[in-house]
Amino acid sequence: MKYISTLLICLVCSSTIFAQKSYYGTEEKWPEQDTARKVYTVKGERHGISYFKKHKFKDVQYQPGPTLAFDTYHTPDVMYSWCRKWAEQYPNLVELYEVAKSYEGRPILQMTLTNKKTGKHTDKPAAYFEGGRHSGEVTSSEAVLWLTKHLLDNYGKDPAITKLLDTKAIYLRPENNPDGATMYLYTAQRNRSSMRPYDNDRDGLFDEDSEDDLDGDGVIYQLRKKAVTKEELEKADYVIDPKDKAGRLMKRVQAGKGTYLVYSEGIDNDGDGKYNEDGIGGLDNHRNYPENWRPDTDGDFTGRGYTQGGASQYPLSEPETRATYLWLMGHPNITVVNSMDTSVPMHLRPPSTSSSVESMFPPDLAIYKHMDSLGLSFTGYPWAGDVYETYNTRNKFNRLTGDPTKPTPLFGHGPDFGYFQYGAVWYGDELWNNGAMKDYDKDGDYDDYDALMWDDEANGKRGFKVWTKMTHPQLGEVEIGGFNPKFFSQNGPAWQLDNWISKQSKFNLAMAKELPQIELTDVTVKALANNEYEVKATWTNSGQLPVALEQAKRVKMVQEDRVTLDFDKALLKGDADAKVVITQPTLFDKTIYAGYTNVGEKKEAIFHVKLNQPGSVKAKLKLLSTRGGYKEKEITIGK
Repeated sequence: MKYISTLLICLVCSSTIFAQKSYYGTEEKWPEQDTARKVYTVKGERHGISYFKKHKFKDVQYQPGPTLAFDTYHTPDVMYSWCRKWAEQYPNLVELYEVAKSYEGRPILQMTLTNKKTGKHTDKPAAYFEGGRHSGEVTSSEAVLWLTKHLLDNYGKDPAITKLLDTKAIYLRPENNPDGATMYLYTAQRNRSSMRPYDNDRDGLFDEDSEDDLDGDGVIYQLRKKAVTKEELEKADYVIDPKDKAGRLMKRVQAGKGTYLVYSEGIDNDGDGKYNEDGIGGLDNHRNYPENWRPDTDGDFTGRGYTQGGASQYPLSEPETRATYLWLMGHPNITVVNSMDTSVPMHLRPPSTSSSVESMFPPDLAIYKHMDSLGLSFTGYPWAGDVYETYNTRNKFNRLTGDPTKPTPLFGHGPDFGYFQYGAVWYGDELWNNGAMKDYDKDGDYDDYDALMWDDEANGKRGFKVWTKMTHPQLGEVEIGGFNPKFFSQNGPAWQLDNWISKQSKFNLAMAKELPQIELTDVTVKALANNEYEVKATWTNSGQLPVALEQAKRVKMVQEDRVTLDFDKALLKGDADAKVVITQPTLFDKTIYAGYTNVGEKKEAIFHVKLNQPGSVKAKLKLLSTRGGYKEKEITIGK
């Protein structure tokens, strides 16, 4: 345990050295960039193959074009090309930099959007938006790219956006997992998050049974096999859903009560009777945060505790998660975060291991409920709420067992870190809905049947591959087909993209517009007796959020607001005989600690200054609020 703790501290410290270096350089040539290569190779030592046939999808743009449109998906390279272009085109608004290297060594790039002429980004209230943590959930990255373009296109035209970038800082990381997203968009392969080899099936081997594109179409579909033998009938857990008269839709039932077995496309590479159960990687960057982290599968030696699949060996073990954590901890000026995924759809927030009522401060919960409603007003998602209760009980009954659903904990989750440790308004929104647009059968549930009917009605039947007979090298006669897992189930068809990401981004923008904002409303200097002067500063919070959530106060993530009066240091030498003496406050550091400024609250701070010299002196009054911003004003004291 001591070794792990020491290693974690070393990794964290070493990463902070390069937390924000400027990035405009070129990187090594990656497999996706080498057009002469027909295979895509992933890094890491594993027991299975590390190379896969390259494939290009019609829904993906692989080279940057002259304009950026959201009727197609974009590779990380194309996204990065736009980040570089924006940094060159808008030097006063955009700063582009590398925050970390991914597991395979790719740059993880981030942008800061703010008007540099109105102050440093660290002196302003801020929001942070991130996509791409999960490899295949590429819609989330597009939402960050859409918001970036929207802000830049409308700065100087839209008064609200102009004011936002003049007074706030918006941090945007479109692709937090470039390794996984690139593999997903260039091959048939899929994985959860990190490309680090991982023993999913706990057999002592790493990544030994990945998916196989048997028909060479670049998509991993499903295989269905009619159960014939006694052994197959005992395992059969699927039937053809009677609601679909065409016999396409498979419905899962209890083992032994079905007529079909369903597998993902591939073969049993390791001969254990399972198919594709240990593919590339498997760690989950969204189970790797320190708050409420639990050991990975098999990590509980009592057999009676909780574990969390994909959690890795220790919190922040993965560079992608660590990059987010370190950036946020080093930038406590951030109040609003949305680190997005797919595809529930839902405005998803903390808590992840307990109910909102029992574990959140009531004022904080009220803010979150307001944001829930705000999000729904833009997106119309069917759900908004916490992970523990709302997410896990959004369907009232388990579709397989029929049992009522119940709250279930999720450990090492970003939203829990975001609220309980970081003290922010943190969402992990889920975009897209698996194609289930309407409740076609009026059963109150949006399921695969509804998705299939919408695909028939509105998507030209492009989201579902009709079952086709084939001979499998191990299973014999099977059929291959089902939903397209990449551009129907996990992400929508490209023509749906703009609709989903624009609505989601407008919610993110609306949250950013509610950031706290300290305004220094007045500073006055009044002469008193005996060459003493009163300096009074008044301020207010003109934002829609307090400068600190109650949880941020509890964990000391946010300092209370402070006011100082700064003079040339030479004037303060000599204690009581100094040329300038601050007589009030009497504290040694001469700082006025003003608590936390709530929304619309007006506050004041009063200094008394004695001049032991003729004439006047200059001073800077500074108002410092961790999340409300930094303000200063130069004043003259004396005659």
